[in-house]
Amino acid sequence: MSPHRAVPTISGTAWPGVSYFCSTREGGVSGGPWSSLNVGLHTGDKASHVQANRDALRRFLPGDPVWLNQVHGCEVHDPDHYADVPPGTPPPVPNADAAITMQYGRVLAVMTADCLPVVLASIDGRALGVAHAGWRGLAAGVLENTLAALRERHPAAVAWRAWIGPAIGPRHFEVGADVFAAFADHDEQAAHFFAETVPGTKWLADLPSLARHRLQRAGVESIELSGYCTYSRPELFYSYRRDMQTGRLVTLAWLDNPSSL
Repeated sequence: MSPHRAVPTISGTAWPGVSYFCSTREGGVSGGPWSSLNVGLHTGDKASHVQANRDALRRFLPGDPVWLNQVHGCEVHDPDHYADVPPGTPPPVPNADAAITMQYGRVLAVMTADCLPVVLASIDGRALGVAHAGWRGLAAGVLENTLAALRERHPAAVAWRAWIGPAIGPRHFEVGADVFAAFADHDEQAAHFFAETVPGTKWLADLPSLARHRLQRAGVESIELSGYCTYSRPELFYSYRRDMQTGRLVTLAWLDNPSSL
């Protein structure tokens, strides 16, 4: 865990040209089930508290985050293709579960509370993507779509890396036959990441390992897992499956300007 002053955060191995971290629930102003650094406006928390929490994180960023209206799908948003909005005008919030950029200082954001936050970048630090991957989005190909969009933007990239942030761990993510079939029916190897608990009915799913498997299959060479389980660490993380009424974490990433390094 590396502190950004008064706001504790989780990150991984330092990447040349890329900054990234996931917030924890510590360091904010929200109370009750949203205590304390909730960044989700759709959670039932006071909007003023959420905005204060977002402002607390904004102090450590080179620009305003590109927020998404996440819908558990596999659409990828590219804000570089949109002209900057006039000052004082709120930017549009697209329906998407991933975003990419090749613009230095453009901050990408995905919110989670058990789902996987995934950061993807070219080894040369010139192309960046983030994705929100619950089981639906993961099965539908949100990671593969994000990587494909990055490759289209940066065809000269020779290799890719990924960081899979805090998410619900395999001891706590029990799923039914529909989830098992969504993966195993299309990929026999995916069945290895499910532990059957009730024959033909219930499984424990290893979502981070499923994501790593799919990224490896898509050609990502270097993949790091945070190792944090959101469900089992209530002092650090929000967990929708554990608490239902809860806040949201945010994973933020941006490309560093070489001139400032």
